[in-house]
Amino acid sequence: MKNNKIKLILVISAVLLVVFNAFSFFVTDRNIEATVEEAIANQALDTAKEVSARIDIDTYKKFLENREKNDYYWKLNNELNSIRENIGALYVYILEINNPNVSYVMIDGVPKDQQGPGIGWICTLPKEQVSQAFYKGTPYTSNIIHDPGHGKYLSVGAPIMDENDEIIGFLGIDISTDKINAINDSVQENNIVIFLINSVFLLIVIISSYLIQSWYQREVAKEVENTEDTYQGEIQTLLSSVSSLRHDYSNHIQVIHGLLTIGETEKALQYVNSLSNEVQLIESINSTIEHPGLGILLKSKKIAAQNHQIALETKIAQNSYQSIKTTDMIKILSNLIDNAIDATKELPEQMRRISILCDVNEEETHYIFEITNTGPKIGCNKEIFKQGFSTKPAEDGKVRGQGLFIVKEVVRKYNGKISLHSTDENITTATVVIPIR
Repeated sequence: MKNNKIKLILVISAVLLVVFNAFSFFVTDRNIEATVEEAIANQALDTAKEVSARIDIDTYKKFLENREKNDYYWKLNNELNSIRENIGALYVYILEINNPNVSYVMIDGVPKDQQGPGIGWICTLPKEQVSQAFYKGTPYTSNIIHDPGHGKYLSVGAPIMDENDEIIGFLGIDISTDKINAINDSVQENNIVIFLINSVFLLIVIISSYLIQSWYQREVAKEVENTEDTYQGEIQTLLSSVSSLRHDYSNHIQVIHGLLTIGETEKALQYVNSLSNEVQLIESINSTIEHPGLGILLKSKKIAAQNHQIALETKIAQNSYQSIKTTDMIKILSNLIDNAIDATKELPEQMRRISILCDVNEEETHYIFEITNTGPKIGCNKEIFKQGFSTKPAEDGKVRGQGLFIVKEVVRKYNGKISLHSTDENITTATVVIPIR
């Protein structure tokens, strides 16, 4: 059920990302068209201003005095035609704007065989731009004009000023949309490439998210499994201890009953006192340990050690051990102590000893967990920390080689260190150092 929800979330996320990417592409496409159109218009307007400033004012004024296709007309017409060809414009011409509604072409700037109806024919420049030029006398730019005769084009214009800074005409330039479309298509090709790259990137992000989620779930499942195994092991130990205590209790009652029956009251009292001391020793563990989980663990291990006639000593520093999770500390100590108990059991009863140290170094930068036990010497073997490796023979129904592997994984998670050392006197010490974060 949980996996289905995660997959549904990933699918919805993928759909939303694709829709967002497509919408972004559409908006970008529209913005590119507007930007290209504006850039071409501004460039053409700069050209119009430059050309209007270079117009031979005297020649144009002489033409205006006699408005016919005379030498003055053709001189200016040829100059405008050359400029038109050089800049690749549709038309370069001179307008007369003497009212706010329409404009008139004075010199159309094209070869003789392409000349218009004549001097003063009405231009298709929109009224908005005509009005702006008439009232304000400022340069103008139009939107795309749809003309049945000349097709689609964009028009710009700049005033032509005489020596008295009076407007005597407007220099107009028409730019075909073919040029705009060519630039727009080129930019959009690049935009499509970017769109594809973004789509691939989003696909990689979605797949990576799914893989990371799957990996995380596996790690969590493994963590839960390891934690469950640890606590199951502790519960099993407690059950075994309770069973052993129950058996021992029956034996103790029989001994005390026997002593009282034969009148050995003093010996019965001594026997009860020894049992009381053992119970108080176990109970004292919790009272000296600040960390409750650690206290419970050591109490159960103390009982387990007593069941195997192992002398167990503890030295626990007063510390809350907050920088390490309780479950992780339990994994480390329970596995190391269990290994120590297994090793120590192989010795005669009088040689069975285990000591447990939980401390903080002098600089208070690291936790130190140290388990020392008597038992067979462990050789220097790096394989000992690998999963499934064990120095003990396999037993039916019991998995070997998990304890040190689990400890190693927990220690690695905290960037800590673990070491095992055995002396010739058959004393083995397992040391774990965890940085305090």
